[in-house]
Amino acid sequence: MLKQTALHSEHARLGAKLVDFAGWEMPIQYQSQLEEHHVVRQAAGMFDVSHMSAVDLRGARVREFLRYLLANDVAKLTVPGKALYSCMLREDAGVIDDLITYFLDETWFRLVVNAGTTDKDLAWIRQHAAAYEVEVTHRQDLGILAVQGPLARERTLPLLPEGLVAPVEALKPFQAAYQGDWFVGRTGYTGEDGFELMLPHADLVTLWRGLIDAGVAPCGLGARDTLRLEAGMNLYGQDMDETRHPLESGLGWTVAWGEADAPVRDFIGRAALESLRGRSPRKLVGLVLEGRGIMRAHMALRFIDGATGETTSGGFSPTMKQSIALARVDTGAGERCEVEIRGQWVAARVVKPPFVRNGKVLV
Repeated sequence: MLKQTALHSEHARLGAKLVDFAGWEMPIQYQSQLEEHHVVRQAAGMFDVSHMSAVDLRGARVREFLRYLLANDVAKLTVPGKALYSCMLREDAGVIDDLITYFLDETWFRLVVNAGTTDKDLAWIRQHAAAYEVEVTHRQDLGILAVQGPLARERTLPLLPEGLVAPVEALKPFQAAYQGDWFVGRTGYTGEDGFELMLPHADLVTLWRGLIDAGVAPCGLGARDTLRLEAGMNLYGQDMDETRHPLESGLGWTVAWGEADAPVRDFIGRAALESLRGRSPRKLVGLVLEGRGIMRAHMALRFIDGATGETTSGGFSPTMKQSIALARVDTGAGERCEVEIRGQWVAARVVKPPFVRNGKVLV
């Protein structure tokens, strides 16, 4: 049986098309995926992302533990509420998951992990946490709601508890504020401004209804995927997974090696990554299709210089009105290639993501 979020009845009431997503019955769209995409770029939309999980880590050595667990370095987090994006790696540097870590105090950090990886993430974290005497709590009592778009802040702030309004209003990107069980991060997965809110299930339903009354449009996971692709953001299971390392997944910037601004630290997967540092045979790039067709995942690429590659994510960009993709290619590949679409080779150009941010086309 598929799991359901606290907002499931709301989705059904609004006539959403529900699908199986990582074992959860989730809305893929309500009326028009295209309209949902545009409303996030132009005004404000919201996504039920309660299939994702908040995980609280507590203990006197929790910072030390996370410096070993993650490829990015939580030593960068010195202000309470500050967030950090990182990969959690296997010993061979394969990506177990990509996640966000929030620093709340010296004995309390919060992770937000992906839906399809929650069980293996929890097992991996608990396996390594024991040595550091860190308590791991899966916050299944909380739901997560993402409100995104240029009008997201002004439409969300009036609905927050009174004591939370001023702290949230002052948040910079990748910071969070909380009051009781209400937690608000200025983060997102769309390339637009907005919030990701974690709160008790009953409050989640009330906030959802209040946001609808305030003019925030419910949006499905279909629009979320086209938005994140335009924003050049990786999708776990497509653009990286346990068989791929960060350096070939466009995520080298998330690896904190430590020589420049901090002592060298060990972290899980470091030894394997060191052997690839500056020598990764493949890299992740963006593609814009110049001919007709739609790029999808796992399409072959060829370059005039003999380099090859494969798309990892692809689709139609509603903002750009053409097909775009992320692709893993040989490191020395040039700027022009062809993509095999239904037996035909179609011209494409290599670009540096993101394709779209804050409503503006960047390539």
